[in-house]
Amino acid sequence: MTLRVAFAGTPAFAAVALRALIEARLPVPLVLTQPDRPAGRGLKLQTSAVKQVAQQHGIAVAQPRSLKLDGNFPEDAAAARAALEAARPDVIVVAAYGLILPAWVLALPRLGCINIHASLLPRWRGAAPIHRAIEAGDKETGITIMQMDEGLDTGDMLLVESMPIATDDTTATLHDKLAMLGGRLIVEALEAAACGGLAPRRQPEAGVTYAHKIDKAEAHIDWQQPAAQIERRIRAFDPQPGCHFEFEGEALKVWRARVASGFGGSPGAVHLDGQRFTVACGDGAALDVLELQRPGGRRQPVTAFLAARRG
Repeated sequence: MTLRVAFAGTPAFAAVALRALIEARLPVPLVLTQPDRPAGRGLKLQTSAVKQVAQQHGIAVAQPRSLKLDGNFPEDAAAARAALEAARPDVIVVAAYGLILPAWVLALPRLGCINIHASLLPRWRGAAPIHRAIEAGDKETGITIMQMDEGLDTGDMLLVESMPIATDDTTATLHDKLAMLGGRLIVEALEAAACGGLAPRRQPEAGVTYAHKIDKAEAHIDWQQPAAQIERRIRAFDPQPGCHFEFEGEALKVWRARVASGFGGSPGAVHLDGQRFTVACGDGAALDVLELQRPGGRRQPVTAFLAARRG
């Protein structure tokens, strides 16, 4: 039996999963994604990565501002409900959609809604699991394919696969690895679901953590913190929002750094020595800045920055 799959997702992470469903020849009659939004310097309306994939393959797209029938945009929710009912999905696959699914959506398909979550649940429930796993220094992460309920990432686990977090992984690099894993696992999950082969497991009660949304205020580097912690946050906040600090009247973004031995300065003290840009941290260690960016400029090796400064 082949399942009819409605898909709900927005960014590149979700677009990888949608492509995997299409390549597996699973029928996708409808895609839900966030409304087009202005972006870039010209603030032109940009379509989501998921919408672009759907349009390339001639799949119908709905872009409600809300799915709550009694919310601020009831007409959007009613239109989305009509589109979903007409699509007659057996299951709705959800990946980084960005809208809360109310009870009527969860109950609409006979197999419910299945989520692709980028962590090993119950660790890192919530909005930013990839960022928080790197920031916390986790040694591994993975993908959990989860049966959705009305809680925040609290549903039963259907498939789980782990992968190591490399010591040089950024959110950008780990995102891409997890997106590919998520695409493979959701196809496996749907193939198993089609023949009744999935075995839901309740999430353990121990080990619950929450991956809170990234606040831009967190991106300002506090040099009182340990060097290793700052280095992890730099990788966790690449590509967005990017960690920064003030140096000679400019807000410099730091994209890559390496823990180094301290040089005796107080936290935040900068030591420039030929090819090195070293900043003292709160634990007696320091960070060698390896790649940075000036306001309005591009990322550059620290050697190029120092050469321009001397010139």
